[in-house]
Amino acid sequence: MDRHSPALATFTFVALMAGAPLVLAAEVPAAADPEIARLVRDVSQSRLETTIRTLAGFGTRHSLSATDDPKRGIGAARRWIKARLDACAAEAGARLKVEFDEFVQEPSARVPKAVPMVNVVATLEGVDPVAKARTLVVSGHYDSMCSNVMNSECDAPGANDDASGTAVVMELACVFAKSRLPATLVFMAVAGEEQGLLGATHWAKVAHERGVNVEAMITNDIVGNAHDDTGRRDATVLRLFAEGVPADKQVSEEWQQRLATGGENDSAPRELARTIRDAALRYVPEMTVKIVYRRDRYLRGGDHIPFLAEGFTAVRFTEAHEDFRHQHQDVRIVDGVQFGDLPQFVDFEYLSRVARVNAAALASLASAPSAPVGVRIETMRLENQTTLSWRANPEPGIAGYEIVWRETTAPFWQGAEFVGNVTRASVPMSKDDYLFSVRAVGGGGQRSLATYPLTLRNPQAAPAK
Repeated sequence: MDRHSPALATFTFVALMAGAPLVLAAEVPAAADPEIARLVRDVSQSRLETTIRTLAGFGTRHSLSATDDPKRGIGAARRWIKARLDACAAEAGARLKVEFDEFVQEPSARVPKAVPMVNVVATLEGVDPVAKARTLVVSGHYDSMCSNVMNSECDAPGANDDASGTAVVMELACVFAKSRLPATLVFMAVAGEEQGLLGATHWAKVAHERGVNVEAMITNDIVGNAHDDTGRRDATVLRLFAEGVPADKQVSEEWQQRLATGGENDSAPRELARTIRDAALRYVPEMTVKIVYRRDRYLRGGDHIPFLAEGFTAVRFTEAHEDFRHQHQDVRIVDGVQFGDLPQFVDFEYLSRVARVNAAALASLASAPSAPVGVRIETMRLENQTTLSWRANPEPGIAGYEIVWRETTAPFWQGAEFVGNVTRASVPMSKDDYLFSVRAVGGGGQRSLATYPLTLRNPQAAPAK
């Protein structure tokens, strides 16, 4: 059947007959892609450790610290970051483009006067003529702070917050430098996070103004510690924060429909989080990605928030157990207890696992088709089956589409059915009892992000945009 055909495809699900249990499709990892598995394996724990110790060695990376000192301050740090990425870009076969993203930050609550700020950005353009228009961003912030966010002179090694995230980004850029993935990847070390998410805000705003199609953004912020404040070690869990209903003053018409149909947990960030979790199950099984249904932690914020504000899909990685004695603290010893964000409190084995989860997620997303658009669930009559429709994907080599479903109280997809290269299909399940979405499937079996359907009451209505 032609992929543009509106003809209805109907499929019988043997697993649903006679009360048979649903197949937990999301819990059964599909076959691993050898190239993605190689990228995951190539992550180096020793390089991550070297990066963190070097960044901490600049004394402070406060955004208002010295820019002309060759050994101390944010200027020395960003020059070293760029030099390291330049070296990876210069290797034979590398396709990485490295540049400074400079801007002037006007005075704000944590910036007393106008000051130049610089993000370090490495771009790996996609090789597919269609898919390269899709951009996937991974970030960490390279600035740091001590107890007083306005003190630009104190020692602020920032080993975990956020040399850990910066090290992940740099490692991924170098590991991926020679890859030939369909979609475009952007590896970004941003400044000004501690002064108000300034570097990420600048980049996201410019990307929005230029019409950059940022399909997904992942920020890594405080991802290097595996010990809680009692000393207990757990190097197997990584939190992933994913926003549901956007925290806007007004609820959009689309979100009103989502809320009316129980789709409050099917926001784009939460669909991204599910896809990241699936990639981790497949390629880094020793790690558990714990999805948290929140934008971020209480009293905290990260560089994904400016991307969300610009309408992009963004999530945040943070370690599972935070020890606040080693975040935003002056380096000191009190009653025999060491305070300060020092390299000795980073678990480098855990950090390497975090980097591998990132690698698996980014490579999987970059290899997959774009998410289907215009997905609708037909609600024109009372019936015990569910019919969905969507617009054909732009990719010429797409294999088809699959419908995924879960019970309304389940957090992850419980079943999936490939329905072929069609734009409308029906399943013998009641829309009243399940949540549905549609994913595109690439020629090699790669799954796109899932798209939650809005309701369609008039079959003659114009296709959704």
